Amino acid sequence: MNRIAMNLLACLLLLMSPGCRSTDAPTEGHQAEVTEVLEPFECGTITRLHTYQGVFLASQPSPEDLEQAKAGGVVTVVSLRHASEHPDFDEKHFVEGLGLRYINIPWNGADELTDAVFDRARDVLRNEHRPVLMHCSSANRVGAVWLPWRVLDGCIEFEEALAEAKIIGLRSPAYEEAARAYIERIRRSH
Repeated sequence: MNRIAMNLLACLLLLMSPGCRSTDAPTEGHQAEVTEVLEPFECGTITRLHTYQGVFLASQPSPEDLEQAKAGGVVTVVSLRHASEHPDFDEKHFVEGLGLRYINIPWNGADELTDAVFDRARDVLRNEHRPVLMHCSSANRVGAVWLPWRVLDGCIEFEEALAEAKIIGLRSPAYEEAARAYIERIRRSH
């Protein structure tokens, strides 16, 4: 089975997982559809959650949310948070205890949003086996790293990618500016 088919199958499994569903999910009796557009999603208590081609873009999931995501087929969790931001929860230990891959790309604030962070996030979004759950605290940082990936790797216009990033949770003008500058640097270098 090729990688795209496996990703779609994994997404369908997540759609059918108890407690996890697209907010645009078909009614009972209809087959779940995996779309090629960014759409809202629900899983447990995650307050902001969207999905696109097997990538789930989220605010902070609880341990129970992570268990539901695993039951639905998520294979990798990517946290953009520093461990010190959530001192009562050893997410890495918990996620790996579920048998999932854990990737940490920690940053917080415009001064930590470096080219290395953008490069690593783009690499994960391009190459990790899906479904992937990428999160930060509120989805603001997730939206920031989404923006260059969609422009540079998804080949969509900046304004369209910016609209998606804002839907996901981007609200920081400094993060938007950092993403715009990164995109321009990458385009100049190629």
